[in-house]
Amino acid sequence: MRQWIAALALTALLQLPAAGAELKPDAINAASFERKLPTGDRINPLAVKVQALLDRARFSPGEIDGRFGDNVEKALRAFAEANGLPSGKVLTPEIWSKLQQISSEAVIVEYVLTDLDVKGPFIDKLPSKLEDKKSLKRLSYTSSKEALSEHFHMSEDLLAEINPEKKFDHVGDKINVVSLPADKQSIKVARIEVDKGRETVKTFAKDGTLVAFYPASVGSDEKPTPSGTLKIVSIEPNPTYRYDPKYKFKGVESTKPFTINAGPNNPVGTMWIGLSESGYGIHGTAEPSRVSKSESHGCVRMTNWDVERLARSVKKGVEVNFVEGKQASR
Repeated sequence: MRQWIAALALTALLQLPAAGAELKPDAINAASFERKLPTGDRINPLAVKVQALLDRARFSPGEIDGRFGDNVEKALRAFAEANGLPSGKVLTPEIWSKLQQISSEAVIVEYVLTDLDVKGPFIDKLPSKLEDKKSLKRLSYTSSKEALSEHFHMSEDLLAEINPEKKFDHVGDKINVVSLPADKQSIKVARIEVDKGRETVKTFAKDGTLVAFYPASVGSDEKPTPSGTLKIVSIEPNPTYRYDPKYKFKGVESTKPFTINAGPNNPVGTMWIGLSESGYGIHGTAEPSRVSKSESHGCVRMTNWDVERLARSVKKGVEVNFVEGKQASR
């Protein structure tokens, strides 16, 4: 009897889906909303698909990590607002139906690694202290995995989950990635709204239409973001970063100004959009997973790919309105 029970249990166990099987590209591409969100904190196919579709629509969920977190909820609410849909819930059948209309193309596609993807140069380790970064010639990626994740707007964990046993270091290898959105060159932004409480950035066309949305880290109690209306005065790709001792950042001991060279792991990332109040801007980050989940030093911090998109749609003189929304919880 015991042997029969053991054999039955083993048979049942063998019939269970293998760990990670649900994260195969076909499962993600075929994922559908059945009026109930997945529970738990595991990466799941529906969350990946929803995030990828929002990204295509320019209603950014920030880093695509395969989880229904706060940034996804913010993006879904903005997407519902822009499309005249109720947004009382995180995801509704009406919102899901509208998302389906964005594109019929697969959200996970196959990509072949090139020499540019794997050759670097990469830095062995990113120093944790700000002043220790000033000696580096370039604030490059630390690995091809980090570079690929950022290029395809993904978390490193998601990239690894959908590419088991891949090392991302061999030219010609095929990997699965999020299909990048087509860049809508025709979008021209006439006004930007930064919500300091909700930690969001919205962009509007000349006729007042909400055309894009991004999560952001916006100031702190120690270093608050400006109030009122400012204007864009500069747009600088691949910026260097200059630290001034008057900033008095926690953990920085230097009493002299210093400069940190450009690169995606620069403190302001790959793009700086300067504002009309000295020292303040909208910029990228070396830590995309922490956008809207950590404080900034007074500026508006976004993922590198989001701020690059924003920079392509604005010009000098565009107004940036800072509004006091309901305080977001971290």
